Amino acid sequence: MAMPKLRFKEFDGNWKNYKLEDISNIKTGPFGSNLHKEDYVAVGTPIITVEHLGEISLTTQNLPLVSDTDKLRLSAYSLQEGDIAFSRVGSVDRCAIVTKQEKGWLFSGRILRVRPNNKIVFSKHLMYALKTEHSKHQIRSAAVGQTMPSLNTKILKEFIVCLSNSLEEQTKIATFLSAVDTKIDELTQKHKLLCEYKKGMMQQLFNQKLRFKADDGSDFKDWEERILGNICTTFSGGTPTSSNPAFYEGSIPFIKSGEIAQESTAQFINKSALDNSSAKLVEKGDLLYALYGATSGQVAISQISGAINQAVLCIRSETLDTNYLHNYLVFRKQKIISTYLQGGQGNLSASILKKISIPTPSFKEQTKIANFLTAIDQKIDNVAEQIDHAKTWKKGLLQQMFV
Repeated sequence: MAMPKLRFKEFDGNWKNYKLEDISNIKTGPFGSNLHKEDYVAVGTPIITVEHLGEISLTTQNLPLVSDTDKLRLSAYSLQEGDIAFSRVGSVDRCAIVTKQEKGWLFSGRILRVRPNNKIVFSKHLMYALKTEHSKHQIRSAAVGQTMPSLNTKILKEFIVCLSNSLEEQTKIATFLSAVDTKIDELTQKHKLLCEYKKGMMQQLFNQKLRFKADDGSDFKDWEERILGNICTTFSGGTPTSSNPAFYEGSIPFIKSGEIAQESTAQFINKSALDNSSAKLVEKGDLLYALYGATSGQVAISQISGAINQAVLCIRSETLDTNYLHNYLVFRKQKIISTYLQGGQGNLSASILKKISIPTPSFKEQTKIANFLTAIDQKIDNVAEQIDHAKTWKKGLLQQMFV
């Protein structure tokens, strides 16, 4: 008897396996010969591709547009409300539902359009069924191609999905899960606004358009421009030789550039590795700056004590509040990268960073700025945690509310 673990109490009938071709019409988007990049126009009808598949609905960023003439010519590829747009290539387990706002948009050759038979299935219920971990795994397994997984109409038509026989139950499940998604969207928007607020406040604070007062109401003294290398101690580390595996049999966390903000590391070394290499120890609370590779320009206050390699610069100062300097370097990240990034790998030089000018208020004003921005960070982190909990809860619901 096929039934989900978690169910609304008024429903008790069995669920049934369906082939997608028995409950929907599936169509591939137009081939490249029917539509080219040069056909896109400044004003017209949107045409979606894989990048426009959001978590639930379609996104509107970077939408290509086609003329009314092409819209008429490609009318067979017009979307309707309730359609489900599937990624045909790449991340083939991605799909999103078409809402009233996207009715009449077109879909590209990188999309498979699934149009549910609304006499059998409520489209949003089907979409959620296709988003369970079980369904996504099955879809990925059915895809063809090793370098670039892909689906086609034949594969998708044969896909089996288990659904309630009751349209009423399908609708109730979808409505409930939609409410969860609405909550996640609200939290996500709140998180975005808080991040934008912090960015705006940093702009005003570090450009001195907004100043704090001393506790007695008096003005703090004017800021000074000071060179980082003159007011901070800096050092980077090194990597113990890989030809001696015994060096990596220890308990000292070995912090790489991608791990500067983490509470754990992928590798550990021992004291012999430290003694026989240029790896250096840092303490919890030190400011760490990523110099090399994809993480260049990232800066964090270390959450652990450990050893750093040559891709990490440790920055310590007795005259700068660590949180203040951290926030300033975060604020200046793009400027630093655009000005000083070197080489094909995207590396930063420690010697260049040491020459960066740091606007330096009094230590007490630094602390006020740091505490203010830290309070915003705590709100941002709190909302991020709520989002993670909501997503985890939803994942569990999908697991239990579908077979």
